[in-house]
Amino acid sequence: MDIFAEASAQADWKARADWFQRCLQQHYYNEETGIMNQWFPKAHIRPDDNFYYWWQAHVMDVLVDAYERTGDPAAPLRIREFSRCLRAYNGGTFSHNYYDDMEWTALALLRAYQATGEEEYKNAVLELWSDIQTAWNSHFGGGMAWKKDQLDYKNTPANAPAAILAARLYGLFRDPEDLEWAVRIYEWNKAHLVDPGSGFVWDGINRLGDGQIDYDWEFTYCQGVFLGAALELYRVIGEQQYADDALRTADTSIRRLCHPVTFMLPDEGVDDTGLFKGILIRYWVQLEKQFPGTLSIRKVILANAHALWTKGLDHELGLCGPSWEHKPLLPVQLSVQLSGLMLLEGAAALENQRNE
Repeated sequence: MDIFAEASAQADWKARADWFQRCLQQHYYNEETGIMNQWFPKAHIRPDDNFYYWWQAHVMDVLVDAYERTGDPAAPLRIREFSRCLRAYNGGTFSHNYYDDMEWTALALLRAYQATGEEEYKNAVLELWSDIQTAWNSHFGGGMAWKKDQLDYKNTPANAPAAILAARLYGLFRDPEDLEWAVRIYEWNKAHLVDPGSGFVWDGINRLGDGQIDYDWEFTYCQGVFLGAALELYRVIGEQQYADDALRTADTSIRRLCHPVTFMLPDEGVDDTGLFKGILIRYWVQLEKQFPGTLSIRKVILANAHALWTKGLDHELGLCGPSWEHKPLLPVQLSVQLSGLMLLEGAAALENQRNE
């Protein structure tokens, strides 16, 4: 057993995830709005700050993570209050100009529905899904637009999560139109934004109106959501091609994005990119659960979690930075903190899988 696996095997990742969940609430929860502040310390919040709506969707996701892991009877109320406050803060609606933001929110709400059975989440998801479908248009032969006022820019973050959502809806409610949507969106994403030779996933096409693909934007979360879409289609259809796609992209993401010796994922910076690694971790965990031991996913996740716990966390403050190998510098954005929490929740999920 190597040093990472040995240290991780002795760790209580569930307790560590619990502690970091409490840190999130302590440092970022805003009692006035009912959602999370975007900075800690809050003195760094500016009146003209951009509202990163999609970060709050991932807050809901980690609240569901905690509930699924612990069964805490207080969690459903916490999730319900947060979702209602988010809707209120967003103007009384979950809809938004950015299609990908709505997709992240719909995915989190659908998980809340699955975890609690509360119909208000299902109704909100179906309302969002109707809005999300308007993203599909004929620019570049189909695909989902990134946002409503830029319909000719298509990217993986607007397509792969939509395919995940459609596949999960089909799995739950068996509406054949949802499956048709999932396959159509996925096939467009694969045909236009996935390297046919390696399975590496590119971010988008026509961002600047020039018809070009951003080949130099090598983001972790693009790999995560595409392999997540392939995995969901495999689960609901059972065709091996989707499993092969998911495993190929996951393998390429490890070889291309992780350090060859330490297995560390890169520091992708702050703002939106601060959240990207956590999303890849989430879908790596799902793939490892489906195909345990097929790739080195467990080893990579635990290596990153061990580094974060031993080197990257400020244990006194309960904060992490965009590098999981170096302690954070204040202020710390919500996106960055969430990514670290998603890593610890991922390690806890793998610990739970091993104990089952």
